[in-house]
Amino acid sequence: MSTLVLAAAPAAGRALRIGQATLRAALLLLFAFAIFGPLANLGLWAFAEKWYFPSKLPIQYGLTFWGRVFAPRGDALASLGTSVWIAVLTVIVSLAVAIPARLKLPWRGLILLAFLLPQAVPNLPVYVNIAQMFYRIGLTGTVAGVVLVHASHGLVLAVWIASAAFASIDVSLEEAARNLGASPWTCFRTVTMPLALPGLMASAIFVFLESLDEFTGTFFVGVPDVITLPLLMFNASQGGNYQIASITALLLLVPSIGFMLVVERFLKADVLAMVGR
Repeated sequence: MSTLVLAAAPAAGRALRIGQATLRAALLLLFAFAIFGPLANLGLWAFAEKWYFPSKLPIQYGLTFWGRVFAPRGDALASLGTSVWIAVLTVIVSLAVAIPARLKLPWRGLILLAFLLPQAVPNLPVYVNIAQMFYRIGLTGTVAGVVLVHASHGLVLAVWIASAAFASIDVSLEEAARNLGASPWTCFRTVTMPLALPGLMASAIFVFLESLDEFTGTFFVGVPDVITLPLLMFNASQGGNYQIASITALLLLVPSIGFMLVVERFLKADVLAMVGR
């Protein structure tokens, strides 16, 4: 009897390991499907010429809709240029506010917390009230109004990441520069800024991507005069033109992936450890 039990024990152990490996593989496949499934569907729609129900795959592939997107009369390139220009201006405005985070201001913790408030409130009522206020002062339908709306969210990323980048700098390096006769401005320009530059670059990229993908604020403040790529994608999808919507989505996706790879290089663990300090 004991011999049978000893012989069955390795088999039970192998079965348990096989079951655990199968479960891990199933969870991994489910996770991969949740991430790459929508992207694969996006790619199929981007190159589909004809795709009718109940066909599970496109009936015909081609580049006709890509030609429409990049045609001189198409709005995609103009909308992309508008989106990039607004994102660049949003980065400039956000960093102009974030760089003074190096200053040791009173109530610094409360000031940093105040920049989180836009994220704590639902976006829709905030944008509706901003649109009403901008309408009274003539900022609706203008690039300046859209930039200010985008900056209201971009400041959260810019200020917190910039403050972490500055907090990760060794104060003794600045003190050494001051002891050698450097003025406060020279010390900031030649010591502090070069050391904080990777963190500032990361914050600028995050703000840029946030602005590039922003839809709701642009919809309430910019329409109909300011049309960005997310608005064009929304209009195409609402009109049932899923090929155009998928192509514009890919145009937004590619720079996002590229910039996130750059962020991984700039945003180090020592900077992340200083967030909020």
